[in-house]
Amino acid sequence: MADKLQGLIAATYTPLHADGTVNVSLIPQVVERLLSQNIRGLYVCGSTGEGMSLSSEERRGVTQAYVEATAGRVPVIVQVGHNSIAEACALATHACKVGADIISATCPSYFKVTTETGLIDCMQQIAAAAPQRPFYYYHIPMLTGSQLDMVTFLRRGAERMPNLAGLKYTSSTLHEFQECLQLDDGRFDVVWGLDEMLLGALATGTCAAIGSTYNIAAPLYAKLWQAFDRGDLTTARRLQADSIRFIRTLNGYPFHSAMKAVLQMQGLPMGDCRLPQGKLSQDDVNTLQQQLSDIGFFDEV
Repeated sequence: MADKLQGLIAATYTPLHADGTVNVSLIPQVVERLLSQNIRGLYVCGSTGEGMSLSSEERRGVTQAYVEATAGRVPVIVQVGHNSIAEACALATHACKVGADIISATCPSYFKVTTETGLIDCMQQIAAAAPQRPFYYYHIPMLTGSQLDMVTFLRRGAERMPNLAGLKYTSSTLHEFQECLQLDDGRFDVVWGLDEMLLGALATGTCAAIGSTYNIAAPLYAKLWQAFDRGDLTTARRLQADSIRFIRTLNGYPFHSAMKAVLQMQGLPMGDCRLPQGKLSQDDVNTLQQQLSDIGFFDEV
């Protein structure tokens, strides 16, 4: 089993051309920018990367481009979840073949997974499609609608999935997150996934966090983490409050569309999001830029 993940891991965006097609040519520039900001891993084709809005062929192309551009410098985690388990398995096999370090998956979300046994049945097939790689279940109940007990999933799932390494945990239930971290003397790698609660997760014991807003504000989060490590909670709280403030601003718009607009402001032409997320008007972009400027966002990052 691989070593546990460490530090800030960016949930990467998928660059799109103006006509909505995937722009893989920009991915090397995206990777270099993130690595220059001390990002310690990349999470590809997740919610942030619009994995569920891409075709399987597009997902394979995006995966290969990120793996090649990263060239082994940090772990690349590929999210392969799909409403079709067969498609998820094929994506897992492909990700393994092109050199991804870790496989991750959400559960099917159209037909809801309502029991831990059902979740294990689904994830066991996907994990078995890439048995040479660690597997992380992506727990994001706000999007999948599957609000299941992760302690039970880990305990029982490990009996059927030899490569079950842990979770990407994107839920505000810190008490369950702590239970998962401490299960079987810390056997599982449980990685935090809510940017606006990073400080709480650090206090709970996380060693790694995967987030969307690390794409636009990695320096802020790095300073937050450093302040926590040296025991300067006053500074850590202030920086977390700054994060909450700019995330609240972004949430005044379609979130990922707003994030892509900010990346454009920072010099990365990532394009718009696909439907149903839609796009921001130029007036919206101008207003967002002014709102972020007013709260000092661009000074902080």
